[in-house]
Amino acid sequence: MMIKVLFGVWALLLGIVLIMLGNGMHFTLIGLRGGIEGFSAAELAIVTSGYFVGFLLGARYAPVLIRRVGHVRVFAALGSFMSAGLIAFTLLAEPWAWTLLRVLIGFCMSGIYVVAESWLNNAATNENRGQLLSTYMIAQTLGIIGAQGLLTLGDAATATLFIGASILVSISFAPILLSVAPTPAVEVARPMSLRNLFSGSPLGTVGIFLLGSIYATQAGMGAVFGTQIGLSATQIALFIAMLFLGALVLQYPIGWLSDQMDRRKLIFGVASLGIASCALGWITEGGLWPLLVAAFLAGGMTTPLYALFLAYTNDFLSVEEMPAASGGLVFTFGLGAIFGPLATGWAMQGLGPLAFWLVLGVTFAAIALYALYRMTQRPAVPTEQTESYLGVLPTTSSVAVEAASTWCAEQAAESERAGEDDA
Repeated sequence: MMIKVLFGVWALLLGIVLIMLGNGMHFTLIGLRGGIEGFSAAELAIVTSGYFVGFLLGARYAPVLIRRVGHVRVFAALGSFMSAGLIAFTLLAEPWAWTLLRVLIGFCMSGIYVVAESWLNNAATNENRGQLLSTYMIAQTLGIIGAQGLLTLGDAATATLFIGASILVSISFAPILLSVAPTPAVEVARPMSLRNLFSGSPLGTVGIFLLGSIYATQAGMGAVFGTQIGLSATQIALFIAMLFLGALVLQYPIGWLSDQMDRRKLIFGVASLGIASCALGWITEGGLWPLLVAAFLAGGMTTPLYALFLAYTNDFLSVEEMPAASGGLVFTFGLGAIFGPLATGWAMQGLGPLAFWLVLGVTFAAIALYALYRMTQRPAVPTEQTESYLGVLPTTSSVAVEAASTWCAEQAAESERAGEDDA
């Protein structure tokens, strides 16, 4: 049955891999080319944050566009704008121009995720939704990792790699648009207010805001850090790849633990390992292999924490509240993603490139300490009453987060019914 479903969505998954190859190249290229152009860390931080500003705007307005003109037209239009934006980076090497282009690309990627995830969710059933979402997440991650390998095939000082990224994005839409039938207009729930979200789960809300800062700093400022400490383009690509390889490898063991113990203790433990990884990055002062280990661990703690916060927040919500809460959490994460690179760029400007690890470590520490504090304020939810865990990526839209939350709630309900039948 699952093979039949994958056969039906193979074009969508292939398209997503190609999109992530292009988008992943552009993320690292910004740091590489920005260093060549002489941009400061603070300027590149603003450029980095521009993407997440656009991403939040896309999450808000893409569903409106889809309801107005349909999935296919929005998908094709956003792809065209994104492809053009990637090439435009080479035309005007000014921080303000790059920031505007990053806002545009962030908006486009957010809308592309909404459309693609709507198609994917429409193709899934309650029985295979979890497997299909997991496959989608793996395809995304492999695309980002593969993008770093493609960066070694050209010179960031020329337009070649930007053109390559643009080509990948352009051709990614062909298999999707030629094979996927339009679906009904996407329905994205109105995000829950931050006040209500915080009232329901203080740790989930604060934690995911701080995690947004960490993720955006790793993805957006990692190449800037590598450039400033003198790594070669190949070494920087390997450093970024290790961030996402850690996420791919460690997602599943942490997810398994999530269903076995108090999630607050696991959040504390994962954040503490994040602190340790940043300390390793700090004390090695640029040694390549220790840096790669630090990146593997730091990235490996960040992405599972995202899914952990989602699952933990859902533990305190009804199934009816989950769609709105998903939108609220995605929005909160996006706010953190805007501010994180700005803080990191300011710190690197004043304290040097190793402040990259300092800001990450302090933010991980804030998550760990707040998790400890929340353990004293609310009793733990019994493990048998918690929602299931699904490895959702920080790059997804609220459509995938809503689908994952609903699936997790259904799985938990089925487990509860099975337990009652056995009794």
